[in-house]
Amino acid sequence: MMNRALIHTDSWLILVAVFILSSCAIRDDIPYPIVEAQITSFEVEGQCNETDDGFAEARIDKVARTIDVHVSDTVNLSRLRLLRFGVSNDAKGGFVAGEVLDCSRGSLTCTLTTYQNYEWTIHVSQVILREVQIDGQVGDAVIDPINRSMIAYVASTQKLGALAVRKFTLGGQHGKVLPDPTEASTFDFSRSRNFTVTPANTGIAETWHVFVYTTDAKEEATATAFGYSVSALITGTVPVGTTPVVEFREATGAADWIRVNPNQVKVSSRNFEAEPTGLRPNTTYEYRVTAGSSVTAVQTFTTAGNEQLENSSFDEWSISGTGNRALYQPWGEGQPQYWDTGNHGATTVGASNSTYVDEGGRRYANLQSKYIVIKFAAGNIFTGQYVKTDGTNGILSFGRPFTSFPTKMRFDYKYQTSTINRTGGDWKENYGNYITRELYEGLKGKPDSCNVYIALGDWEPVTFEGVECPYLIRTRPSELHLFDFNDPHLIAYASLTKGENVSVWTTETLTLNYRVRNRRPRYVIVVASSSKYGDYFTGGDASLLQLDNIELLYE
Repeated sequence: MMNRALIHTDSWLILVAVFILSSCAIRDDIPYPIVEAQITSFEVEGQCNETDDGFAEARIDKVARTIDVHVSDTVNLSRLRLLRFGVSNDAKGGFVAGEVLDCSRGSLTCTLTTYQNYEWTIHVSQVILREVQIDGQVGDAVIDPINRSMIAYVASTQKLGALAVRKFTLGGQHGKVLPDPTEASTFDFSRSRNFTVTPANTGIAETWHVFVYTTDAKEEATATAFGYSVSALITGTVPVGTTPVVEFREATGAADWIRVNPNQVKVSSRNFEAEPTGLRPNTTYEYRVTAGSSVTAVQTFTTAGNEQLENSSFDEWSISGTGNRALYQPWGEGQPQYWDTGNHGATTVGASNSTYVDEGGRRYANLQSKYIVIKFAAGNIFTGQYVKTDGTNGILSFGRPFTSFPTKMRFDYKYQTSTINRTGGDWKENYGNYITRELYEGLKGKPDSCNVYIALGDWEPVTFEGVECPYLIRTRPSELHLFDFNDPHLIAYASLTKGENVSVWTTETLTLNYRVRNRRPRYVIVVASSSKYGDYFTGGDASLLQLDNIELLYE
């Protein structure tokens, strides 16, 4: 009886176990990881910038999941060949290089799939530059590609039967017009004329109706100016067929006008731009433009100052705490903070890895990459403030107020590279982020690189826990927000990446690349790191960047 009872009990337990296992088998409560699918590269035939005078990379917005691209008038939007298409995270779907796309509606969508689906929208804009320039023209011609007509006005002093035509691109700059009125010295517009226009994108001939009339109105020169620190940008319009003469002088005490060298004046159609140089900072200037018989009113602009970074030789430091928890701070005792480091996070588990050194009569920043107990940390220093430690990650505010226009940044540095032996940390194990996987596979065992960059921008600040942050940085992988060199608020930048030893003090000069020319910066961001990919916890334990004497140049 006892044996039968035991057998019965064992059988019951087995049945319960099978039921439990079966219940588990038919349920799937484990969520898939969030792995975003992103388009990393996109290029089509005929791709160009907004004025079709050169190539421009597609603008990829990873947040909105949109791509904006311009194409020349030489391609047919309904049969647009895709040249390059790259995705992240081994995503499925999308397009294939060599595929022919129909973009005739201006946009198209595609869905990329990882563990989730992500829809992307591609906007394609065709640049068709239609322009008419006739000597004595008043205002822009009215060009109607829908009804295939054009109306232009010229001054009443002009003879409609013999007008000099400088540009006549009704079919776009790559299209054809017959007869071509620019081939003769003058053309008869005393009556309406018909032209055969063949756009390059379709190759189909069209008939256009063209009307030219006289008017008593006059075309006057216009001008506006934007002052930099030691130069200015003067732009405006002039009557067709005239050459602008741009002059300037200091607003107080200077009697003679200074003429901008004609080589510094660019004219395109009726538009011009001139850039007088050698100006004094924080100075108000007068300017005027003469074009034919038209002279603008005298106007003024003021140049910006020649600002420098505070404590840019890193002579001022203070230390709080003691021993392995000593926190090195790149500002003097009782002085306002301008620079900061990631030491606040590092010293929660170990010693500071961004410090200073006194050597040979100079004090400089000593930025050391280290593996500190549980995580790799690059030596770093930046303009801004370390705001908060978030677990083992940091929340930082990049940027300090700044309104000048430096042309270059010069600094002294030494660098000791080391073999990359730390690759990703919790990025790799917990999140599988495509950047880290790429780094892990491609960089481990290779020499580490230091990175120094400067960025000027007009970012809108955000407030985080009472701190106004020009540019908020988060290094936690699930909330990652790093500096974006494609940010539309970025005005100018320059950077250095070095992956080899620089054993003696070396002076490096970086030239800033200005993306826009008529916006004033609000902030400057300068960052230096002993490991370029330190944000992704990737680098070599022994990499060391030493930095001194940062100076902004105005030339």
